[in-house]
Amino acid sequence: MEKDVKNLNQSIIKAFTLLDAFTPDKKEWGVRELANKTGYNKSTTYRLLSTLVSLHIVYQNKNDKYSLGSKLFELGNRVSLYESLASISNEPIKNIALNIEETVLLGVLKESQVLYINKADSLNGLKISTSIGSYQPTHATATGKLLMAHASMSELQSYLKNNRFQSFTKNTITESKALLNELQTIKKQGYSLDLEEFELGLICIAIPVFNKKGEVIAGVSASGPSSRFKMENVEKYISILQKGVSRIEQSL
Repeated sequence: MEKDVKNLNQSIIKAFTLLDAFTPDKKEWGVRELANKTGYNKSTTYRLLSTLVSLHIVYQNKNDKYSLGSKLFELGNRVSLYESLASISNEPIKNIALNIEETVLLGVLKESQVLYINKADSLNGLKISTSIGSYQPTHATATGKLLMAHASMSELQSYLKNNRFQSFTKNTITESKALLNELQTIKKQGYSLDLEEFELGLICIAIPVFNKKGEVIAGVSASGPSSRFKMENVEKYISILQKGVSRIEQSL
């Protein structure tokens, strides 16, 4: 156990020790008093606080006192959102998987990637390796393209500028202009397709999940082998997906 502790990042441990000092009874700290509280020297405490301020984890007011910042609130709500979505989507995506007879995934956009937070396997469908908690590239997946198509213009521009589009198959979109055109098409038609762009032999279709403000917060997808997943059945797939998504949206 002692060996494991030595291998941990001590700076992160110290940063969380500082954060743990903020309580409902003591919401603000000065550098000196926080150093005394934690047992760290003043320079170390100041350096850690400055880093936390730059990340919006801690806020420094005009009196040079420090309090918890907006980033922690945001992260806390994000976890709550993911847990809520996973919980309320359990039965709807199981029903989709049963009716569409393919694997169904619920994904959200996180740090320019797709994070999958729920999954339902069909007894008759193809068993795919994607697991809850795993990430996949945005540009090569149906859910990723769907979520990026509904992102804000600033998010979209930043994504196109700062990401390299790796090729996974001969069908992967790797050019910014072609991807932008694809995203515009997706937004207009209301659904997204992955036509063997991430994995040869695998087709995927995804539709959005809207919150009560009309914002897209997730995508629900169904994936199956290209031998069975026929384009002439797209409307049927969308109808089945939409019934499940409607139940999720009603519960939000």
